[in-house]
Amino acid sequence: MVNKFPLIETAEQELLAAGRMNPGLWIGHSRYVAAACKNIAEHCDTLNTEKAYILGLLHDIGRRVGIVSEKHLLEGYKFCMSKGWEDVAQICITHSFMIQDIKTAIGKWDVTEEDYNFINKFLASIQYSDYDKLVQLCDSLALSTGFCILEKRFVDVTRRYGVNEYTVARWNAVIGIKEYFENLIGCSIYDVLPGVRENTFEAKY
Repeated sequence: MVNKFPLIETAEQELLAAGRMNPGLWIGHSRYVAAACKNIAEHCDTLNTEKAYILGLLHDIGRRVGIVSEKHLLEGYKFCMSKGWEDVAQICITHSFMIQDIKTAIGKWDVTEEDYNFINKFLASIQYSDYDKLVQLCDSLALSTGFCILEKRFVDVTRRYGVNEYTVARWNAVIGIKEYFENLIGCSIYDVLPGVRENTFEAKY
């Protein structure tokens, strides 16, 4: 069976190349998302640790094209599909939809109507796996500087994107995913994220 995701070395090379194309905090964020995915997956018998790491590492790879909003979802999907990485392509879209409904997006839809409709139909056609849920969770556990508690990341994102009618529902969905994985691993997710306390409460003075 052919893997629908790249080798770790290839994924690392692609992120480095993307960082040269569009440098930014998203690179560090992606690395910590990947590390969080790996650390949690190590405690889940049903998850492949290497796959979890790679999916986390490349979830935002669509940002390689430049400073964009929701367009990065589609650009990541298209890039990964061109490589044959179907599992990564799916994550490029689903990581932003902890509620499986396109209306709950928080960013600007800087895509064509055709592209918007494609994402809408795609979301409606799939069933989320634990990998989708894991990346959605870990996306909310990682700043560019390290791991953090969910609430700090919630505020970080809201300060940049603002609030809408789905903001609290999105938070609740992520908290639900957190509880789901804590039941699987038998401990707090924060127990497997080194430095989460220090990075969350980092003093600036």
